[in-house]
Amino acid sequence: MTKEQFFNCAYCGELISVILELSETSQQYTEDCEVCCQPLEIDYTVENRSVIKFSAEQQNG
Repeated sequence: MTKEQFFNCAYCGELISVILELSETSQQYTEDCEVCCQPLEIDYTVENRSVIKFSAEQQNG
């Protein structure tokens, strides 16, 4: 099961989305913004097939 999660890019502010896999209890990975191509650290937690925590922050480094 998947869910489309919308958020504003931490770099350019544009509204973008990612597809989250709800069968995983948590995931953390890097994905580039669709608009400005800057790297975002995606981190989310799932409980009972619902996203209970989500963040998309500027990548450190």
